[in-house]
Amino acid sequence: MILALVIKTFAVQAFYIPSGSMENTLLVGDRVLVNKIVFHTRDIARGDVIVFKGPPSWQPEVQVSKPSNPFSKAVRWVGTAFGVAPTEKDYIKRVIGIPGDHVKCCDARGRITVNGVPLEESAYIYIDPADHQQDKPSESPFDITLQNGQLWVMGDHRSNSLDSRAHQDGPDNGSIPTKDVIGRAFVKVWPLNRMGTIPIPKTFKQPALKQSKAFVPLPAPDPGPVPAFAAVILPLALGIRFRR
Repeated sequence: MILALVIKTFAVQAFYIPSGSMENTLLVGDRVLVNKIVFHTRDIARGDVIVFKGPPSWQPEVQVSKPSNPFSKAVRWVGTAFGVAPTEKDYIKRVIGIPGDHVKCCDARGRITVNGVPLEESAYIYIDPADHQQDKPSESPFDITLQNGQLWVMGDHRSNSLDSRAHQDGPDNGSIPTKDVIGRAFVKVWPLNRMGTIPIPKTFKQPALKQSKAFVPLPAPDPGPVPAFAAVILPLALGIRFRR
């Protein structure tokens, strides 16, 4: 239990998916593992699926009842710690724009553009299983140039996601701060028939998606002791034996 809590705090944490905002990539009830170390070793990238603390101006996508007594509070804490119960102010979305990007909706063909380059999003945007119609990239327009420490995030279920578009009247015009990112969701672990990785779609790997030459990024954060600590504790927790 102690090792699991240490890993959850510093390295990898399980999260429960409580809403349909990331369908069909993630369904309600899915459990994902979130890597808390990765962004200490590389920058957040376009296409990453991230978990982050919602800014104060963001309203929860799901309502979680408050525990009525200390016992139920403890049960809820354990449930959220191990990814079997939802949290109210943690969000999971896909990164569309990173610091320095000009993100806009939409071009003449209804596509979102990043630095003038259109995104081909058919590989992951929600498709209605009843009529097989795919969501439009966005029903609401936006046009923002992200500053240092800002991200533009959207759910894959575009018609059912309270993401950056829904908070454009907020203090940061819908963007979220990079400092509030908890980590990258990299694999689905439950239910078993949906196990699999969560890769970055090919459209975000277009060479033309480059930042403005006028943009000067902030220095990368000091990773501190977390990666080294995790390198020691993870093998112990997983029971890995090393042989010479």
